[in-house]
Amino acid sequence: MPNRLATAASPYLQQHKDNPVDWWPWSPEAFAEARSRDVPVLLSVGYAACHWCHVMAHESFEDVDTAADMNAQFVCIKVDREERPDVDAVYMDATQALTGHGGWPMTCFLTPDGEPFSCGTYYPNTPRHGMPSFRQVLDAVAKAWAERRGELTAAGARVVQLLTERSALPPERTPPDAELLEAAVASLRTDFDAVHGGFGTAPKFPPSAVLEFLLRYASNESVGALEMVEKTCAAMARGGMYDQLAGGFARYSVDDAWVVPHFEKMLYDNAQLLRVYAHWWRATGSPLAKRIALETAEFLLADLRTDEGGFASALDADTDGVEGATYVWNRSQLLELLGVDDATWVAELTLITAAGTFEHGRSVVQLPVDPSDVDRWATVRQRLRAARDRRPQPGRDDKVVAAWNGLAIAALAEAGVLFDRPDLIEAADVCARLLIDVHLVDGRLRRVSRGGVVGEPAGVLDDYGCAAEGLLALAQVTSSRRLLETAGELLDVCLDRFGDGEGGFFDTADDAERLVRRPQSATDDATPSGRSAVASALLTYAALTGSDRHRTAAESALGATRVLGAQYPRAAGWGLASAVALLSGPAEIAIVGASAASDGGLGAPELVRTAWMSVSPGAVIAVDADGSSARVWAPLLNDRGLVDGRPAAYVCRHFVCERPVTESAELARLLTPTANIDSMPW
Repeated sequence: MPNRLATAASPYLQQHKDNPVDWWPWSPEAFAEARSRDVPVLLSVGYAACHWCHVMAHESFEDVDTAADMNAQFVCIKVDREERPDVDAVYMDATQALTGHGGWPMTCFLTPDGEPFSCGTYYPNTPRHGMPSFRQVLDAVAKAWAERRGELTAAGARVVQLLTERSALPPERTPPDAELLEAAVASLRTDFDAVHGGFGTAPKFPPSAVLEFLLRYASNESVGALEMVEKTCAAMARGGMYDQLAGGFARYSVDDAWVVPHFEKMLYDNAQLLRVYAHWWRATGSPLAKRIALETAEFLLADLRTDEGGFASALDADTDGVEGATYVWNRSQLLELLGVDDATWVAELTLITAAGTFEHGRSVVQLPVDPSDVDRWATVRQRLRAARDRRPQPGRDDKVVAAWNGLAIAALAEAGVLFDRPDLIEAADVCARLLIDVHLVDGRLRRVSRGGVVGEPAGVLDDYGCAAEGLLALAQVTSSRRLLETAGELLDVCLDRFGDGEGGFFDTADDAERLVRRPQSATDDATPSGRSAVASALLTYAALTGSDRHRTAAESALGATRVLGAQYPRAAGWGLASAVALLSGPAEIAIVGASAASDGGLGAPELVRTAWMSVSPGAVIAVDADGSSARVWAPLLNDRGLVDGRPAAYVCRHFVCERPVTESAELARLLTPTANIDSMPW
């Protein structure tokens, strides 16, 4: 019989609705039940695409005897970390503090007041590899609660106090300067894998925010910055972490050469990497960058787009309980499908070996070099894709997360204009309308929706920051006053409701549900931190509108990046990228009369194309197609007119403007970072 999760909107919670565990969703009622029964809370946190979450579910949560122990001794709460990142952040900090590591599934034992006194991650169903079994853990915690409750409650209170003290960010309001950015690049060089690309050792995650920082820094022809981007992007695109048949990146590589992926595909990774590869192409013209960007965009539209026009959170790592089953091949399968000649050719081209590069003699598909016979590869690739599509497919977590959809909107909008793909811009626009029409309720953003129905969880800081970033990017592409104004309203909520009084932000609003502590982070991890995302959007909004309030707030918010970037730049990528834009102006480009160009098509007007192809860090672009004041959608366009009856471009940086130009070559010169050396940090 289904438990209390049967009515949950979260696909992850739905996966557990038929467990014999008497799960509760996160709620005041669950903690009231723990107080009434005088038992501790067992908090289990995971997400729908998580492989080890599935393993623990099959081993323990579906086991009747284990479930009986859980039900008898605890009130059991199941949380989707993607739906409630605030809950996840609080207890992940506790898990890392108590164990020295973190991850999902996360298993925490709490007092009925929510204070954590014991934490861990995955527990096996039998003792192995030095780990106790889950039932042993349950019995030990229950016994300690019965015999040493005072010690446990005191320990929980100490953990909360310690985490509150440790989480307090330094009240630094000064953003990074040129010297710090240079030091950050130097630090990244020392951590760079010159053989395989990326940073550090296995497992390797795509360093999307760091790559964006290096691309912006490399606009000044920095020695080494662009090389790190190119080596990393090429290696990721050539290896098995990238889906060579259908496009899109897996969550991470388990090895240091990007060969074997952890097969889940996350929206947030692919949205950010789409933007990175589009920007890499803009900087270098790399054919590989263009191909990967467009294939990733196609993956988003084909595999993650929902019926309502948003984008689903993830594709599962497992198929029918087997990790990667949909994606891997052996040579006999190739032979049966393609015949001897094509199978032999493809196996050599894609490194499908007899021994296998994955498990049980199976291989992931790699593409270390472009095929010499492009047409043959296109034909064979299509046959492999069609055969793979007939296999059982991984599950899809189809909830729409505001923050990650904001990232997708920005990436699709920019890719659409750079690659002259109006369909990508239209997809971004439909997604933006979903966020505005469904997720924005009474002026406040909700984090998730599913099937066009908005969920209850309130938006957290990264929802506001990433959504505003996406709306601002799309506003520049489509010249939309509504999108600009809505982004401004979201940012005003951040300033009014999330501020910490020291120039920074909390991750939750001042009227959000109170947890044992109010989470606050400046660390850019798989996604930009809320603080970095808001800082970036504030800076863009200020450049488009001239708002000194928003620019000052952006500068203050980047103060934490100054501290973090000096210590560990890999955890400050998006903040550092925003700091590069801040120090370079950013360039504010107003173009009027662009429709006077011969065809008036998307990207055709020479001045507009030149502006979008500029690598000037964080540049903003406002276009008034006919030079009419009635068409002015952004304050940046105010009082800008044609020059001698000709379309003109105006370039300003923080209240200082160049003379207007009418030739694209002149505009390109003004937007070349070295042409403005006096205003640059280098």
